[in-house]
Parts: sequence; structure tokens; C-alpha cells
Amino acid sequence: MAQAKPKRRRTRKPSGSTPKARAARSQARGAAERRGTKAPTSVTRNLGKVGERPPGIFGGLPISEFAIFAGLICLVAAGIDHGGSTIEVAILLIALGTTEVAAREHLSGFRSHTTMLALMPAVIVEAIYALVIGVPTQRILLLAPVVPIFAICYWALRRHFRLARHARLVEHR
Repeated sequence: MAQAKPKRRRTRKPSGSTPKARAARSQARGAAERRGTKAPTSVTRNLGKVGERPPGIFGGLPISEFAIFAGLICLVAAGIDHGGSTIEVAILLIALGTTEVAAREHLSGFRSHTTMLALMPAVIVEAIYALVIGVPTQRILLLAPVVPIFAICYWALRRHFRLARHARLVEHR
């Protein structure tokens, strides 16, 4: 039998592995340690936020945050009571508070919440459709009114966010 040749491993050199690049990184690290700061990184990312968070529509009162907190308390109470109308109140409070915060940030160009905001009218139409017409035997028919509404809302909200973000970027400079 023929002997199997040992496999050779290939190793890649990391990018910037020239002696000059390594020396420059080492110098930057040493200088940063002497100053007591971090070494500069090659990429800085602001996680999609530009400028300050937009002010609430209720002035300085965090009403939306209180609604979300009250909804969480109702959700815990619904878990203890095993459901009932408390869970419906909890979902409604959380949805209203979350929608207000998301819409405020989205419409001002601070952060995009396109998918969540486009789902809200689609879910409302779906609930009305199921209550008025009833749940069809083929559940795929439940998606018939929802998909076009979601698509139209998504397109309009995305377009508005791009315009608002551009205005915010120009104003921020």
C-alpha cells in the first residue's frame, strides 16, 4: 500500500502584517497606554443614531415609558390570574407605549423602526378581518389582506425615514 502524504496546513498572514504595520500598531498601543486611553480603532460605529433622541410629545413626562411599565405589571398579573381581560389590557398598553416611542424616533430620523411600525396596521387589519369575517378554514387566506398593507406601509415608512435621516444629518453638521 502507498503511504499517505501528510497534509500541509496553510497559514494566512493577517492583514497589515508587514513589519512597518506591526510597529505602527505597537507604537499606537504604547502611546495610548501612556495617556491612559484606548488605542484608536479602525472603525467607529454609532449604531444608527444621529444627534439627540427626539423629545416626547408629552413634554418632560415619560408617559410612554409608564404605559410600557404598567403593561408589564398587567402582564405579570395576567400570568398569576391565568389570563382573562388583564392580558388584553397588558398587550394594549405595551403596544401603545412602544408604538409612540418607535414612531417618534422613526419620524424624526433618529433610528429606523420601519418593520415594527409597518406591522402595526397589518396586525390591526388582521384582527378586524378575523373578528368580522371569522377565521377561514384555510389559514393562508388570513395573509391576503395583510401582505399588501404591510408592503405599502413598509415602503412609505422607509421612504419617510430616509428623508428625515437626510434632514437630520444635514442639520447635525
